Amino acid sequence: MLNDDGIDRRGFLRCMQWAGTGLLWTMAGGVPVSRVLGQTSRAPSGDFSFVQISDSHIGFNRDANKDVTATLQEAIARINAAPVEPDFLIHTGDITHLAKPGQFDTCGQVLQSAKAKQVFYVPGEHDVSGDQGQRYLERYASKGPGWYSFDHLGVHFVGLVNVLNHGEGNLGMLGDEQLEWLEKDAKSRSASTPMVVFAHIPLWSVYPEWGWATSDSERALGCFRKFGSLTVLNGHIHQTMQKVEGNVTFHTAMSTAFPQPKPGAAASPGPMKVPAEQLRSVLGLTSVNFVHGKHSLAIVDSTLEGVTAG
Repeated sequence: MLNDDGIDRRGFLRCMQWAGTGLLWTMAGGVPVSRVLGQTSRAPSGDFSFVQISDSHIGFNRDANKDVTATLQEAIARINAAPVEPDFLIHTGDITHLAKPGQFDTCGQVLQSAKAKQVFYVPGEHDVSGDQGQRYLERYASKGPGWYSFDHLGVHFVGLVNVLNHGEGNLGMLGDEQLEWLEKDAKSRSASTPMVVFAHIPLWSVYPEWGWATSDSERALGCFRKFGSLTVLNGHIHQTMQKVEGNVTFHTAMSTAFPQPKPGAAASPGPMKVPAEQLRSVLGLTSVNFVHGKHSLAIVDSTLEGVTAG
């Protein structure tokens, strides 16, 4: 069976086997080259690096993970122990489990211990539940609607919100207002500018049957056709997947809280319990290293296995 993007399901599920293995990805001429972490001890060199964390679900307390704050702390310990200090962190949503003020506070306190000096956020659906995102927006986007862009050392970053509205089949949705803003933002950059876009729900068709896609993502991605390098970072599905299509690399991150089933491997998505000794092998984070002038992003997925909070 082929999905709309031409990926057959068998090949798609093979991609899922990458989750938790820890791969270093380097883009060269649009072709991804990977090696398993541990094949080299040398840290990638480049102009700067940043780290993506996702789906911390602070406030969750069920069998899949009774202490999500502890595993988030372990993720921060891994970041702080890295040989290269990241310039900043990106959190791709579901910061909290129930959007309660105390849960936002707890996550903020944990992230304050990271060596990175700044954290950029986009909301997940759990961060906007019950109040249409009012608490999230007051805390993280007091001067705007939640989407934004910024530049860092020659790279343009765009944070999008696709959880406040829903498309058919409970898919994520960006909406006309945000898309009109995105079109203008993209037009203001030259085609040679490396672009990084991040949002919670995947901007490619991962598994629409479970809402793992964004209904108007095609229009959003159309804004970036002129660019030579586009990296799209998402969370939501709690597992690592990657797809390369021309000059675009799509990448989803592991959760720091709990895993979810592979597409179609269960009746529905949701927290998946694994044996306690295996939990940290399916939780993790993503590090990204930018090399100026090469239009390449080296992407490293690492699990929390063997990490202790410090």
